[in-house]
Amino acid sequence: MEVQMWDALVKVAKSAYAAGLGEGAVPRPLIMPLVGGELVGMIWARPLKVGEDALTGIAQLSNIAAAARADEVVLTWETHDVATACELPIVGPAPCLNMVLATPDQHVLHQFPYTEQLLSRSPEGWASVAPDWLPTPAPQPGAELVPPIQAAVNYAFTPIELNHPDPFGVTVVLMEEDGYRVRLTEAFTR
Repeated sequence: MEVQMWDALVKVAKSAYAAGLGEGAVPRPLIMPLVGGELVGMIWARPLKVGEDALTGIAQLSNIAAAARADEVVLTWETHDVATACELPIVGPAPCLNMVLATPDQHVLHQFPYTEQLLSRSPEGWASVAPDWLPTPAPQPGAELVPPIQAAVNYAFTPIELNHPDPFGVTVVLMEEDGYRVRLTEAFTR
């Protein structure tokens, strides 16, 4: 991936992340598939129930990447949020925005730890926070990934074979119907 594209994706992820935290919610896991260096779009996980549903829902982020025949994917997630949703131990810094850049042959984990600065608290107890980004650790080629993220990386490069004239389009529709939020770039709109 070109450095310019990577920097742009990191900037978008951090901005979206800060906006979500400012509204009192950790953004859901996100996948950004690329084909030939072009961004296909951004796909956020559907609402997840704790446990097996979260594991499956995160792994299924790979469907659009597979249908688009992506050659690179970037997945983003928050350490504590995914560990809690999937009932897994917390591994690595928390709170932390994680981004993995993956190709069919390799992946590199990038971590963006932060502390939370309280902005406000609602009468119901919801907190609005801003991330105060800490120094970024060195990228980790081949780092161990939490199981649902590893599954999403693996399946993102396994082509989906559908007996349909537009496997990509039907995959997008099915994922939207399942509650995934899909935002395609102009080059990949239906």
